[in-house]
Amino acid sequence: MHIQPYLDFDGRCEEAIEFYREALGAKVGMLMRFKESPDPESGGLSSPEFENKIMHAAVQIGDTIIFMTDSSNSGCPKFHGINLSLSVSSDAEATLRFEALSQNGQVQMPLTNTFFSSSFGMVADRFDVIWMIMVVPQS
Repeated sequence: MHIQPYLDFDGRCEEAIEFYREALGAKVGMLMRFKESPDPESGGLSSPEFENKIMHAAVQIGDTIIFMTDSSNSGCPKFHGINLSLSVSSDAEATLRFEALSQNGQVQMPLTNTFFSSSFGMVADRFDVIWMIMVVPQS
């Protein structure tokens, strides 16, 4: 069994993908726009203003694939109750990723040394996705 995060960026998916490319080195494995769907109805989301929005994207960040979409189009994504945890191998990388995700976001907990990690912090990025960044020792 495998759990796959599927994030709805509510009309801002393309912007989010570009941000994660820059901040985390994300790579797009697959991207389909609503106008490219083999189903002309596309669940009723095929209006002209929606046709260039992203129906489905598979984005790789590190070893993880995150699915992304624009299944609604209000421009106000809501990710309440879910955090993504980003494990890195060094304090320097934790600082780099934390600062990148913090751009136009909101720091929830500054990056600091804790009893479980040499660097741990939480930030809500510009899309309101909450990231927990932590150093996990390599074995």
